[in-house]
Amino acid sequence: MPGLISRLNNISIKRQTLLRLLLLLSMVVAITSLHYLTATARAEAHDVFRRLYYIPVILGGIWFGLRGGFGTALLVSVMYAPHVVFQWGRLPGGHPEQYLEILLFNIIGIITGSLASREHQQRLRAEESAARLAGSFAKLREQADLIIEIEDQLRRADRLTALGELSAGMAHEIRNPLGSIRGTAEILRDAFPPEHKYAEFTAILVKEVDRLNQVLEDFLRFVRPEPVDRVSFLPAETLRDVLHLTEVQARKARVNIVTEIPDLPETEGGASQFKQVFLNLILNAVQAMPNGGQLHVAAESDEKWVVCRFIDNGPGIPKENIERIFNPFFTTKQEGTGLGLAITSRIVENAGGRIKVESNPGQGTTFTLKLRLAAFAGEEHEKTDSYH
Repeated sequence: MPGLISRLNNISIKRQTLLRLLLLLSMVVAITSLHYLTATARAEAHDVFRRLYYIPVILGGIWFGLRGGFGTALLVSVMYAPHVVFQWGRLPGGHPEQYLEILLFNIIGIITGSLASREHQQRLRAEESAARLAGSFAKLREQADLIIEIEDQLRRADRLTALGELSAGMAHEIRNPLGSIRGTAEILRDAFPPEHKYAEFTAILVKEVDRLNQVLEDFLRFVRPEPVDRVSFLPAETLRDVLHLTEVQARKARVNIVTEIPDLPETEGGASQFKQVFLNLILNAVQAMPNGGQLHVAAESDEKWVVCRFIDNGPGIPKENIERIFNPFFTTKQEGTGLGLAITSRIVENAGGRIKVESNPGQGTTFTLKLRLAAFAGEEHEKTDSYH
């Protein structure tokens, strides 16, 4: 398509050039014909016709620069000179003015063409300067966006560090009595037969202890520093495995999963960690559509990245919650811990990737992952990224 547009532009320019050349030639021929067809006795008419020559000379300089101005003046001189020599040359004292006019044609053509060429060069330089300034402005804007992003990440990292240091010890202390409570609950559960009125309460106690222990496990997994894993994995295989695992749950929730997952190159990170990432995103999308819907899972790759998108047509996320969606303990679910997306974000960022969310309330939500190709592992993050 760009090649076709370029060819059409070239054809248009050539056509315009040809029309201008024909117009200049026609004007010179027409004015010269007026000279040759008008008697020399009508000197005032010849004065007007002679002045008309300046129109094509000036136009030639404006349209085609120095070559156009001088070439048109030369053409006028060649066609006008025989008229001066053979018709005005026989009149005493008439020809010096005509020869001076021929000289002026050439001088005006050269001056006009030179000025037009200079103006054209200055315009080109101005356009190049404008293009350079636009590029510099774009780079400055990208760098400003990068600085803002880094500042946000540093503030978030500070909050997480303080949270981890303050709460990790507490979580470890809570796990010990939880183990004792669960052991006691199991003893009580075994002490009552299933039909006993207290059997139900002991089962609830064990279930709630397990749920609380899971919350602590998720929290410790989040605040515990994850080692930077420089291994690589095949995202397409991992994603297909997770989709197979969640197929039954999606079907029960009446969610139709549409996939576009070609074979993809290896990316940085561990397969087990990103299995958890994909699982969190798919289950979140399924749970966000309690009345059914469609989840579109697509992936593609470019020179340095693999991009995965999880697009649902659920109720969407309110605008005020978008900025907090990856914060720990933020959740809109009644039984959620608020750590799933926080852990997901941590895993992706530790592997040198990016994650962002876009949502329109009432239309759906899109989570986008950018995973660095294994061939570019360890490189500095792209400055053009605007991901979370």
